[in-house]
Amino acid sequence: MSRRIVIGVSGASGAPYARRLLLALKDRPQIELAMVLSENARAIWELECGSSPEDLGVPIRAPTDWSAPFASGSALWQAMVIVPCSMGVVGRIAAGTCDSLLERAADVMLKERRTLILVPRETPLSAIHLQALTTLAHAGAVVLPASPPFYGAPRTIDDMLDSIVARILDHLGIEHDIGRRWGDRP
Repeated sequence: MSRRIVIGVSGASGAPYARRLLLALKDRPQIELAMVLSENARAIWELECGSSPEDLGVPIRAPTDWSAPFASGSALWQAMVIVPCSMGVVGRIAAGTCDSLLERAADVMLKERRTLILVPRETPLSAIHLQALTTLAHAGAVVLPASPPFYGAPRTIDDMLDSIVARILDHLGIEHDIGRRWGDRP
C-alpha cells in the first residue's frame, strides 16, 4: 500500500520550499501525492519559481473541489504538509473554519489524528499568530517554520531550501539524503 500525502500550498512567500519538497517526493513509487493550492498560491508560485505548479506532474485539486478524496477522513490519506503556510490559513485552521479544500484537508488531518505539518514563512509573528500556532500544536500539528539552519554551511539557496525539506521528510518518516545533519562535515 502506498503512502498518501497531500501537499497544500498557500499564498505566502515560500513556494520554492513546496517545489523542492514535491521534487523530492514525486518519483517515489511508494508515495501517492496530490496537491491543493489556495486562491493566491498559483500567482506566488509563478513569481517565485518562474514556472507553473502543473509542470511537476502532480495532480492538483481546485481550492473549491470538495469531492477531493483527502476532504474526508475515510479516504485514508496519511499526511499533509502545508508549505508555505500563511498566517491567514493558520488562523482559519485554528478556528476550525473550513472555507476551502486546503483548510478542510488540514481539519481532516487534525480530527483523524494524522500527520499535519505546517511550514509558516512569516516574520515577525504577532501574538495572534503565536496563539493560533500554539492552538494547532496542541491539536497535534507539527509547526516547522521555514528557518534554515547555518551549521551545515549552506552555500546556495538550494542548500537552504534542502535544510527545511529534509526536516519535513524527517517528520513524514521518509528516508532521504537531502541536506546536512548536525555533525556532518561541510
